[in-house]
Amino acid sequence: MAKYVPNHIAIIMDGNGRWAKKRGLPRTFGHKEGAGALRKIITYAAKLGIKYLTVYAFSTENWKRSQEEVSALMFLFKSYIKNEEKNIMENNIRFMVSGRKDNVSNSLLEAIDNLQEKSKNNTGLTFNIAFNYGGRAEIVDAVNKILNSGKDSIDEEEFSKYLYSDIPDPELLIRTSGELRISNFLLWQIAYSEIYITDTLWPDFNEDELDKAIENYTKRDRRFGGVK
Repeated sequence: MAKYVPNHIAIIMDGNGRWAKKRGLPRTFGHKEGAGALRKIITYAAKLGIKYLTVYAFSTENWKRSQEEVSALMFLFKSYIKNEEKNIMENNIRFMVSGRKDNVSNSLLEAIDNLQEKSKNNTGLTFNIAFNYGGRAEIVDAVNKILNSGKDSIDEEEFSKYLYSDIPDPELLIRTSGELRISNFLLWQIAYSEIYITDTLWPDFNEDELDKAIENYTKRDRRFGGVK
């Protein structure tokens, strides 16, 4: 277990489909296993004392996937919220979802709102799911909010208040499955995040893998554009 942990960790959970394919299974099986991996990581992150955990669950571009896979992901997310409510409340976790509401069913939006409301006063880990999320979409939506407010100019600090969630920027961004791209995730917030890439597919990402990522992070020299 790492002695020092970042305040906010963001994770691009990639590799569910490849995990299933390697085993000759449908992609949906990979997503189910991925949900199990997420459950372990949330519990462990809370135990480590991490204050914020943001995970990329469904992007605005994922609507391009087959209707079968999209429907399965929507069903899985709704089931996940229902099944995790007890764990979230017992572990004092605040649940949040960041993203657009377009195309999302009313029943799923109701489930999201219900758990957000129930857990809003919890003081432990803030667990933020980027769902129906796109970094560019978030910035465009923020700009439109600013334009509608009638303001002529703002600074970076104030701009951040118009984003989907008013939480600190992540110090560490983890991407699983070995892909070397950001995939339109937290474009504004990761300006100075340390990036950690692992070849591990998301369903196989566990507590030891998170420890490795944090240990790697603690060895980084973070200068924020300056010189020590």
